Amino acid sequence: MLDFSLSAEQTQIRETIRSFIRREVMPLEPQVLRNERAGRPALEPGQLRELQFKARQAGFWGINTPEEYGGIALGPIMTSIVTMETGRSFVPFSFGGAADNILFSGTPEQQQEYLLPTIEGERLSCFAITEPGAGSDARNIRTRAVRDGDDWIINGEKTFITGGNEADFVMVFAVTDPELGANGGITCFLVDRDMGWKSDPIPTMGEWGPASLVFQDVRVPHRNILGEPGQGFALAMQWIGLGRIVIPSHAIGAAERLLGMAIEHAKNRVSMGHPIAEYQAIQWQLADSHVEIESAKWLTLFAAWQLEQGRDNRHASSIAKLSGAVMANHVVDRVLQIHGGMGYTKELPIERWYRELRLLRIFEGTDEIQRRSIARNLLKGHAKLGELGG
Repeated sequence: MLDFSLSAEQTQIRETIRSFIRREVMPLEPQVLRNERAGRPALEPGQLRELQFKARQAGFWGINTPEEYGGIALGPIMTSIVTMETGRSFVPFSFGGAADNILFSGTPEQQQEYLLPTIEGERLSCFAITEPGAGSDARNIRTRAVRDGDDWIINGEKTFITGGNEADFVMVFAVTDPELGANGGITCFLVDRDMGWKSDPIPTMGEWGPASLVFQDVRVPHRNILGEPGQGFALAMQWIGLGRIVIPSHAIGAAERLLGMAIEHAKNRVSMGHPIAEYQAIQWQLADSHVEIESAKWLTLFAAWQLEQGRDNRHASSIAKLSGAVMANHVVDRVLQIHGGMGYTKELPIERWYRELRLLRIFEGTDEIQRRSIARNLLKGHAKLGELGG
């Protein structure tokens, strides 16, 4: 018999984190809105570290970090559930003690220099594969790395890099053997900022502040190759694969919070002598939103379950990412509509969520790329209809 319930331990973790977000994070929302609208950072680094330290005292540090590195290694399913809880607030909070999953592939020396300081919050990283001419088509990157004795010389440009303005080192992917293409010709390098790469902020319609990175004759020691030479594309897909669970999880948390706002408003807003919750037009928007949220939630948890079982979850994670991103945009649009003119003002945070959630349909693989992958898997027989469990 299938059992979709959380264990007692999982339920306790979820409720503890939900309480932490309500008590420590959500009260910062008015301040975050004021800061962002004044052109200042949403949270100062010290504020974020203070929040993370409070969470660490409560036992939440390194949510998905192996225990041997000081984390609690909750696994993909609980990582998804935790992300749903943090997604309930637009305050840019994340639990400390984390590092990019591919950094664990580093040598012992690289782990000492990059991984462990990142886990402790002493260093900041960014992941750089996207280029002006290679977005969803990551295989088409043009940044080059040429061997020069014991060093490599990197030239090229990366764009829309999350954390690129703040990072002090980058995991950059460059072509090292054009003849081999993606499978064997791309290598990942760990490159400190003081090695010479530059970053510039890219203004966006939302609060996401990506960067463009420029590498001009940046010299990198051979020992700074992450993983094996030529195997960078596999590392990149490993990094992106985790994001395709985290993104819909975040979307679910945000959508549930927004739907709760809409339900409360519908009960209290009176129009033509009745609460608007009594009107079918409003009821259907609430119902459709709930159905879509629940659908995305179970698709996402299924993809996380496959990953936790060690199964190939690429097809399931594409479905989850597409479903979660589209759902969140539907929900926030309905919630704004239910609030009417007030939803469109900056007095409420709905317009901020509206801009933030629009990004989910673009980064970590656009809607179109997800549909392409799903369709190809079906046409080639990699995914079969009528199966249960995957």
